[in-house]
Amino acid sequence: MAQDLFKHPDYYQVDELLSDEHKLVRDAAREWVKREVTPIIEDYAQKAEFPKHLIKGLGEIGAFGPFIPEEYGGPGLDYMSYGLLMQELERGDSGIRSTASVQSSLVMFPIWKFGSEAQKKKYLPKLATGELMGCFGLTEPNHGSNPGGMETKFVDKGDHYLLNGAKMWISNAPFADIAIVWAKNEAGRIKGLIVERGMEGFSTPETHNKWSLRTSATGELIFQDVKVPKENLLPEADGLRGPLTCLDSARYGIAWGALGAAMDAYDTALRYALERTQFGKPIASFQLQQKKLAEMITEITKAQLLVWRLGTLRDQNKATAAQISMAKRNNVDMALKIVREARQILGAMGITGEYPLMRHMMNLESVITYEGTHDIHLLITGYDITGIQAFK
Repeated sequence: MAQDLFKHPDYYQVDELLSDEHKLVRDAAREWVKREVTPIIEDYAQKAEFPKHLIKGLGEIGAFGPFIPEEYGGPGLDYMSYGLLMQELERGDSGIRSTASVQSSLVMFPIWKFGSEAQKKKYLPKLATGELMGCFGLTEPNHGSNPGGMETKFVDKGDHYLLNGAKMWISNAPFADIAIVWAKNEAGRIKGLIVERGMEGFSTPETHNKWSLRTSATGELIFQDVKVPKENLLPEADGLRGPLTCLDSARYGIAWGALGAAMDAYDTALRYALERTQFGKPIASFQLQQKKLAEMITEITKAQLLVWRLGTLRDQNKATAAQISMAKRNNVDMALKIVREARQILGAMGITGEYPLMRHMMNLESVITYEGTHDIHLLITGYDITGIQAFK
């Protein structure tokens, strides 16, 4: 079992910009990842299995809804802390970060922001500990980048709603206790519903044969005449703004998370380059390897400053959706390029499970697509700076 020797790269001393509380939260998560995730994650990735036994620990380190107030069972942390937590989890594995990110930003966040007081008290405390796990139903077989075209619908039947439709590529679906489902009412307005496992007509078939996010459970949500109690409607969610606000929170976490994967790849490549000898000297002494490593730390440093500033804006309630979009796109693209370069430094060893690089690379191929594709995020920035929408 390989020892986790990760050392945090901090070329511009970004740690000096963090509070003591931020560093405590981050360091606790880092130690948990080193102790609980790194030793087992390669085996679970090879098996394509989600390590369910980690759920309790994720709750204990505050990874489920870090920003949820204490009155609803959350840790009551700020968004900088949320970002740092996601950075550390994805340093371990994107699938583990995805599980926490979905629970936090796509399940707990909408209940907190759009739910009734009764819904908050019923679900949030149990979601914070992992006693309940949730998923987020937006993407459909025919509607990915265009969620407004969704076909899932519900009708008012007097004492309940009747829900029909399907969602796919849903993280946590196979084991989720509840699903936040976005569907259109009879007037064509998008609303949010809390659908509970066990409701007749609701099923969650698992998606198999994935080459990416193999430690994350992915599935579908199928609704066949599902009777949803009226008290399960999120009262404050109306229109596409509801799910998109949740995605802003998730994309923020991804911007930090991808940075964690990049940091792990750089640290792995640097250590290997210093230890591996060819032609009588460490390969780190060769110009081309130094070029790779120097470019990696430069891009990581830029990304660290980007998310630090974004976290500051988010905590001041100033971060725009477009700013979050830019950070998600930049940092995932940056991480994918760094992982590929790191794999080359390791040569053939880089493709083995002895090192994390191929696992990170495969995972990031999903991360660069989900929560808004690389190209859609580019067009969001284009729209923001020109005022002209290019994706309709």
